[in-house]
This record gives sequence, structure tokens and C-alpha cells, in this order.
Amino acid sequence: MIVLSNVTKRYGPKILIENVSLQLDAGKRYGVTGANGAGKSTLLEMLARQEDWDAGSIDIAGSLRVGVLEQNHFTYDEQRILDTVMAGKAELWAAMVEKEKLLAGEVDDAIGVRLGELEGVIAEHDGYTAENEAAELLAGLGIPVERHGDPMRTLNAGYKLRVLLAKVLFGRPDVMLLDEPTNHLDLESIHWLARFLIEEHKGMLLVVSHDRHFLNSVATHIADVDYRTITIYTGNYAEFVAAKYENQQRAEATAQSAKKKIGELQDFVQRFGSHASKSKQAQSRLKQIEKLEDIVETKGAKRSSLVRPFVRFEFDKPSGRDVARVTDVRKAFGTKVVHEGVSFNLNRGDRVAVIGRSGIGKSTLLKLLIGGNKSLDAETRPYALEPDAGEVRWGHDTSVGYFAQDHHEALGETAKGTTPYEWLYRFDARRTKEEIRAILGRLLFSGDSALKPTEALSGGEAARLLLAKIVLGRHNVLVLDEPTNHLDIESIEGLLEGLLKFEGTIVFVSHDHHFVSRLATRIIELRDRPPKDTRPGCEIVDYGGTYEEFLSRPGA
Repeated sequence: MIVLSNVTKRYGPKILIENVSLQLDAGKRYGVTGANGAGKSTLLEMLARQEDWDAGSIDIAGSLRVGVLEQNHFTYDEQRILDTVMAGKAELWAAMVEKEKLLAGEVDDAIGVRLGELEGVIAEHDGYTAENEAAELLAGLGIPVERHGDPMRTLNAGYKLRVLLAKVLFGRPDVMLLDEPTNHLDLESIHWLARFLIEEHKGMLLVVSHDRHFLNSVATHIADVDYRTITIYTGNYAEFVAAKYENQQRAEATAQSAKKKIGELQDFVQRFGSHASKSKQAQSRLKQIEKLEDIVETKGAKRSSLVRPFVRFEFDKPSGRDVARVTDVRKAFGTKVVHEGVSFNLNRGDRVAVIGRSGIGKSTLLKLLIGGNKSLDAETRPYALEPDAGEVRWGHDTSVGYFAQDHHEALGETAKGTTPYEWLYRFDARRTKEEIRAILGRLLFSGDSALKPTEALSGGEAARLLLAKIVLGRHNVLVLDEPTNHLDIESIEGLLEGLLKFEGTIVFVSHDHHFVSRLATRIIELRDRPPKDTRPGCEIVDYGGTYEEFLSRPGA
């Protein structure tokens, strides 16, 4: 059990939470929700004793072991991947390391006694099956067995995060704190993680995630960080959304009723306040007004930190029926063949999800796709790839908007020293200032936020600015590489609404189950070839249907 008593946390003048008191119970899985900047990650850092708070107390029972998903990807660069995971059980790992050191030297009676003690510690912590358990965790998170002996430094940042996730899972703590654990995980690994947390983790879980399908699968409760407080709801994310909406409607109705009653009481006071015979009644009504004003203030004046952007993608002219033809495309980087003999067609109105494990070549396929299009602007052109063989041919009147996975890199060097308004205005100087500001406002860049330095934007803000550029471009084809990364749930929903209303063609990569399930009308899956198939590159499955239909097909 964890108890927060009158906890307040500020960042400069901004109050994240104020006088919060609540209890978190063992065995419950809490999804931590709230807008970007509301204080979700800060809450986890305070529980992990990595961040101080300004007032109040946080009490964690002394016997509870707390496991935290670490964010520093470079800490274990010189360790083997498998050893990093096994370090998740600190006492076991210390005993194993000491045992190896002692065995490397001469063994006398004293060392023999110590070795016996270490064997007891190792046995107590199931040390003789630990390596197999750690290997299973890594495999479940998409890191193949042949890599387990490699140093951590050989992995990219996304795969290092997977190892650190395996490390905290291996430790089997009583309280697990996971901040965005699905970042850099492919759909298969996210599904595996959800199953593990439900079936294997018996302790308390607090998880920050912008993946609503993951929260719906995992959470038994929602800890909502909003209105400078934390409210606990019973149920998963979908049930929380319904309950919060109902609470807001009830609070607004109560506030409106109180306002109406205040008006009636004020009318009485104005009419009879000066009459001696009515003075006591007038004073009584003034006291009622004070109480009702408190109700209006607490129920009606609350402003949620959750704001949904208004995203609409429009174009001046539709493309032809045949949007693009990809024929026998091959792409290799050095001796590594990523794609070989890839062929498919895009038709007007397709909404194609490109799925597959991380590193298999999804982003490369999107870059090859945009490579043959002549409508790309100067900022997008560097992302385009030419095939080593084969052809990508675009159809009549196609205009392509591309969303790059690395948001800050996509903003480019030219973004430095500019504001969001100045950066966006560069792409269409024919637009009026009012039009540019209107687009930025709909993407939540209002007031001073449209004038802050572009290089100071958060990940979510950078993503929304790139979306504003695509809105401005009025393209009839959208190629989007993980557009939901760094967006909060409300922004993801705003983007999804805009894409569902878009009448053009969409090709996208996403690891968000809910997003893929709602948007895709066609699935292109990239997957490893069977062991007996020695052809280079990956295998492609082109399925004409929704993601849920794809998952439920025979033999899936």
C-alpha cells in the first residue's frame, strides 16, 4: 500500500498537483492518464524517490520492493544484454558476480564457506533458472537469443529500452513503475507485454501510456492527473472516459442549478434588503449565496488540462484512381538486403497500415514509396529513398504529405531560431497571417505557444507542428511514419478523427493497436521469412481488410 497525504508539487509558478491525498492498493494495476505536462511522469518519479515534492508526505511500506523502468539508455553500455536483465534482481546478481570472482582465484576454507553462503542466496532467488527466465523476457520483447551475449552498446536506443523493460520485469518487484513502456515496441511485443503484466505480475502497477488499447487491456483502475489533483477511477480506460464525462456533466449541471438559485436569492436581497421586517431573511439568503458561490467555483470553474486538437486534412484536387505502383523493388544497405521483389498497388481512398516487428523495414518501405514522387518539398526530399532495382511510379495529380518518425530532425536546421508561426509560414507565403494562426490554433498553438522558440518544443508539440505543416500543404496522399509518437491520448483521438474524415489516400506505420484498428482498411504486414526460405529481404502479406479481421483470419 502507498499513501499520499496532502501532497503538493510545483514547477516554478505552475502547480501540477495540490493537497492530494489518496491510497494506492496492492495487486491493483493503475493506468496513469492526463495531458502532456500534467504531471504523470513526475508522479512516478516522486513514488520512486527520484523527485522531491513541495508539501505533504508519501509513505511506502518499508518491505515493498519498487521497480522502475529506467530512462538512461547508456548506463549499461559495457554490460552484456543478458547480464543487464539479470541485474534486475540486485541481491541475486551481486551473489553471482561475487561467486565468479571467488572461483577465479584460489579457494581456501574461508572462501569455501563464503561460496556456500552465496550458493544459498542464489538458490533462494531461483538463480539456476534465472538465465533462462531472462532470455525468455528478452525474446518476448523482440530481442533474439543470438544477441543476448552482445554488449548493450550494440543496440539502438529503442532496443536498449526493451532491455531495461526486461530488467524491471525480471526483478518481479512488489510495486512496478512503468513510464511509457510501449514506446519503441512493435504491436506483437506490446501484446506480449500486456499478457505478461496481467498473468505474471501480481503486485501493484502504475503505468503511464498513451496507448488506449494497452490501458484497456492492462488497467484495473485509472489514476487521472487533472484539475491539479489525482482522481482514482475503477475500471479500464474506456470505463474511465465514460465515468469522467458523466462526472463532468453532473458537476456542470450542479453549477448551473446553483447559478440559477443565486440569481433568485440576489433578486430577493435587492428587493427586500432595506426592509427592516425582511432583514433577517435577507441576511440568511446572503449566507446561502456564499455557499452556492463555493459550489459554482468548485464544480463549474474547473478547467481540464485535456484539450483535443481539431485536425482536418483537405485537398484542392483528388488524385487519379491509380495512386502508386510499386514493382519488384529491391533495397539494400551494404550487404544487408531489407527488401527484395516488393510489389503492390495503391488505390485512391486506401487506408493502408504497414505493420511488422521493429527493424524489419517499415520506415524504409515508406521512404522508398515517397522517393518517386515529384511533389515533395525541400524538407521532405532528404527522407526519400531510391530503389536499387525495380520501380515506384506515382499516378496522376498526386500530392504527397510525409510525416517523419523523428520529429525534431524533420523540423530541420531551418527551424532553429524561428517560432512555430515563422516556420510554418515559410511553406506557403501566400496564406494570410490569420490563416496560419488559425491552423496553429487548431493544433493547440495559441497565444504565446505559437511564438516560443521551435527548438524548445516538446516531442508532442513538435509532432503537432509537423501535422500543421501537412494540413497547410493540402495533400491528397498522406504517408505517416508513427504519427502518434509523443502525442497524448486526446491528441491521438483528434488526429484519428481528422484521418477518418480525410477522403484521400493514407499509408501509415503505427504501433498503436487502437489507432490501427480504427483507421486501416488494408494491412501490409512485413514479416521474417520461414527458416527454409533463403531468399533475402522480408516476406510481405497484403491483406484487404481491417486489422481486427487480419488478426482473426484462419492461421493468423
